[in-house]
Amino acid sequence: MKVGFVNIFGKPNAGKSTLMNALMGEKLAIVSSKVQTTRHRIKGILTEKDYQVVFSDTPGIIEPKYKLHHKMMEAVKGSLEDADVALLLVDVNENLQECDEIFLALKLNVPAIVVVNKIDRAGEKKIKEATDFFSAKPYCKKVVTVSATSGINKKKFINNILEYLPEGEPFFTGDDISDLNTRFFVAELIREKIYELFQDEIPYQATVVVNEYKEKTGLIKISADVIVQRETQKAIIIGGGGKMIKQLGTEARKSIEDFIKQKVFLELFVKVKDKWRDNETYLREYGYK
Repeated sequence: MKVGFVNIFGKPNAGKSTLMNALMGEKLAIVSSKVQTTRHRIKGILTEKDYQVVFSDTPGIIEPKYKLHHKMMEAVKGSLEDADVALLLVDVNENLQECDEIFLALKLNVPAIVVVNKIDRAGEKKIKEATDFFSAKPYCKKVVTVSATSGINKKKFINNILEYLPEGEPFFTGDDISDLNTRFFVAELIREKIYELFQDEIPYQATVVVNEYKEKTGLIKISADVIVQRETQKAIIIGGGGKMIKQLGTEARKSIEDFIKQKVFLELFVKVKDKWRDNETYLREYGYK
């Protein structure tokens, strides 16, 4: 069978998480209109009778400013090292030259497919311009145009990838669709709601740690900490009379229940850890290896 790691690279907000979710047919990566939503490398295992493709959603490529950013770029580097095929995702309306410079800097040693995304937001002239531009690049084996939000022709897309994958034995057995545990996805779903409900710096200076995940009769009890950097941020997340933390808990609980298909009792606590994004001990404790 065809097997291999197919890793997705691109600038922040190009649609990497949306693309992987569409290909997997499952919501594995949280999505937001805000940049830097993805902080970890998230693998999605797609297994059929004649292939196993292990997709990796990676953080958007940025110039690191904090230790957290460095951890995110290390996840990108790790994905470069084990990729069999690279999907280079570009927003059709982005600066094509800037994207090209980023892709060149990756110094790829594997076949690359440039995926021009968000074609539903561009005219034919713009789409042709992007297609012609990347088709001429030496790292590009093929250009594929998609709209990840509007739906893709999954079979056709996968066939483009299989063309460049080696044959071998599957890396993963069983029905698992990711190598990450449920606690990870629970924390991410809570963090996704923080991105949706709060503005300014709060989503970027917050993280979530699941302290308890316990199965009780007909119910999953989850306790999690929302970590922020300042007391003012804690006050905003809690809100007047606890209004915002209640809304965050309600919306996060519904998303978690949809994901694990079980009833959930969710407790959230807000804690302040000064400059946690630049603290190696905190980063390790919060799962940023």
